[in-house]
Amino acid sequence: MAPNMTPTPKKPTNWGRMSKTLSFWILVFLIPVAIFTYGGAREPQPQPLDLSEYRRFLEAGRVTAVTFQADNTLTGQFAQAERVRGRMTQRFTVRLVPGAAVEEQKLLESRGVRIAIAEPKVNFGSVFVSILPWVVLIAFWLFLFRQMQAGGNKAFSFGKSKAKLLSGDTPKVTFADVAGADEAKVELQEIIEFLKDPQKFTRLGGRLPKGALLVGPPGTGKTLLAKAVAGEAGRPFFSMSGSDFVEMFVGVGASRVRDLFEQGKAHAPCIIFIDEIDAVGRHRGAGLGGGHDEREQTLNQLLVEMDGFESNDGVILIAATNRPDVLDPALLRPGRFDRQIVVDAPDLRGREGILKVHLRNKPIAEDVSVTALARGTPGMAGADLANLVNEGALLAARKNHERIFMADLEEAKDRVMLGAERKSLVMKEEERRLTAYHEAGHAVCAMMVPGNDPLHKVTIVPRGRALGIAFTLPEDDRVSVTREQLEARLVMAYGGRAAEEIVFGHGRVTTGAASDIQQATSIARRYVTQWGLSETIGPILVGDNEQELFLGREIQSRREVSEQTAQLVDGEVKRVATHAHGRAVAVLTEHRALLDRVAQGLLERETLSREDFLLLRDGQPLPPRAPEALPAPPVAAPPAVPTPRTAPPPLLGGPEVAPA
Repeated sequence: MAPNMTPTPKKPTNWGRMSKTLSFWILVFLIPVAIFTYGGAREPQPQPLDLSEYRRFLEAGRVTAVTFQADNTLTGQFAQAERVRGRMTQRFTVRLVPGAAVEEQKLLESRGVRIAIAEPKVNFGSVFVSILPWVVLIAFWLFLFRQMQAGGNKAFSFGKSKAKLLSGDTPKVTFADVAGADEAKVELQEIIEFLKDPQKFTRLGGRLPKGALLVGPPGTGKTLLAKAVAGEAGRPFFSMSGSDFVEMFVGVGASRVRDLFEQGKAHAPCIIFIDEIDAVGRHRGAGLGGGHDEREQTLNQLLVEMDGFESNDGVILIAATNRPDVLDPALLRPGRFDRQIVVDAPDLRGREGILKVHLRNKPIAEDVSVTALARGTPGMAGADLANLVNEGALLAARKNHERIFMADLEEAKDRVMLGAERKSLVMKEEERRLTAYHEAGHAVCAMMVPGNDPLHKVTIVPRGRALGIAFTLPEDDRVSVTREQLEARLVMAYGGRAAEEIVFGHGRVTTGAASDIQQATSIARRYVTQWGLSETIGPILVGDNEQELFLGREIQSRREVSEQTAQLVDGEVKRVATHAHGRAVAVLTEHRALLDRVAQGLLERETLSREDFLLLRDGQPLPPRAPEALPAPPVAAPPAVPTPRTAPPPLLGGPEVAPA
């Protein structure tokens, strides 16, 4: 710990608070016991006597008055203080023989002693002590139940909603904190205006939207948009997760839905936000043997509350999910979710805005170019960019920089996109040479085959689980992928294996191409079965979607494929992959001198940029290496705009795995 840092005090645990409350209750019950038990301790207590001692004092005439108690006990008083067993006392008590009270009364009357009979009375102290264990047990159980209700368990509130109502002191997130989702912000802004000024829209016959569904890949900012709506609306905002509805007890989910909307109607107009609604809104009747009855009851209640016999005017439901394909159609129809707002991965301008939001409160150097950084991060979502900026700040702090430099952000970008460097891994010289030629094969194929994305960087420094990486980045907007680009990616994927075969021979090829072969086979199979690019199979879909989740629906909708068609598909997949491998061998054989120069450059410098590769391609020497003490100037990435998630993904636009 640094000298100027003070340790943060630890918050008391739940057990600490429970022990304090338990101690209080114990004291509450012990104090009355002590009062009843020791309240009369100041008065002198009667001296117990044996029956023989009592007879002796009575015959001597020293007893003046007695009182018969109900428990065969006789309490008396001496004429004056007597010494009994070394103690001076004027009162005594003696226990009589059972049934001898009448004879004793006659004897006392003959001696002239005053006789009194005590009224039976209840000893509250003894009674309280006798029932104390039961009182303590009941109080302990009440205490436990109170703690359960006060905490997150709510043992007696199963049917109550777990929705959190955002209060005024909650840190607000506004639309100024959200970038890269302009269309979604416009849609949500209109819902906020509905709440603030409904007459503006209802005067023309419009009605308040019932709900809005935020749909998009993970990390694109759906929950952040909901927080911004809560900060902008100025109305009660209930937040809840889809998994909070269903419990182990039957009927709890439906009860919580009812309670949630009752709270919403009590605070109307208001907004209810359900995150990850696919946890409770999946297709009904899906799965082998039906579905989860409790989950379906919860969904049915949610459907009724959103648009049923009773209206919920003024209650707007906003939900978020990254799996809209698994939601029940009844949940998606107009009247329940009137709007489906797509929150997709940001484009170049959106990434630039997101980076500015995350960099605005951080000290950055003058050489930081947000535009260049945005161009070099295609396909990254908002969460990825936030992680990139955070990693850059941590790297700058690790290097004791006062500000965040572009070199720090570039290193953080490589760390996020390619993985952390494994500097502790020591490879033999022969393994380094194998890795260098493998990655050089990828790089040469990426550069020399038309249709590939521009080469960004090639390295033999181990990163993540890969021993080397050849990295390409797209340079323009792309909403679809052409046949030429797909075939070029296949050639690049087989470039590493082809380089090993050309340089080292078939007997010394390694298992390092496993990831390349897996990616190439996946592209080749979809090339044939889904994208209709095979002339033999034709433009038809062969087989089902491999992402089908529900076994019940899969059984009902499976399309049979004949053995002849399956054999044709396998043959076409093999032909496409083999043709790409042959092209890779031909390209590397033609450019064998460039392959050797790139491999030698990797052995000397371990990492080559696009500019270094272009110099090697033109036969020029590499520039002198920058001193180790000074960070090398960052290389601006080529212009890039990510491929939308709805288009076929650029599977080989990312890192390539080198030999293991």
